[in-house]
Amino acid sequence: MNFSAIEDIDAPIEDVFQIVSDFESFERSAMRRGAQVQRVDNLSAPAAGMMWDTRFTMRGRRRELHLLLDVYDVPNRLALKGTSQGLETSFEVDLMSLSRTRTRMSVELGLAPSSLSARLLVQSLKLAKTNLTKRFKLRVAEYAKEIEERCLRSA
Repeated sequence: MNFSAIEDIDAPIEDVFQIVSDFESFERSAMRRGAQVQRVDNLSAPAAGMMWDTRFTMRGRRRELHLLLDVYDVPNRLALKGTSQGLETSFEVDLMSLSRTRTRMSVELGLAPSSLSARLLVQSLKLAKTNLTKRFKLRVAEYAKEIEERCLRSA
């Protein structure tokens, strides 16, 4: 099951990539929402191979997710892969420069079950796919606006 969204951002590609790849900010944000996040690699700077172990509650159950930064191509693309109790996830952000001050951001989220319980979860999500797709696109649009505002404040 896949979700995707495309948004144009009024900011240079380098600035957008810097914000999208601010992993410490995402770690803090997840912890504020009640997740436990632990970085489990020894890399000193952002690069492919960064890993996190996370624990959070979703749909009333405690979940564990292991994340791997699979692709880190400055300033064009980053991709994360995750595994969680029979569910393989992928998250990709592709950036394309439209001009010196405008960037197109393409975001894709993929879920692939590898166990019966994960298949049941994905099947229940498929029943609400239209609503979930709208919410995903809305959240990506909100995030694009946040990126624009952060770039304006730092300029």
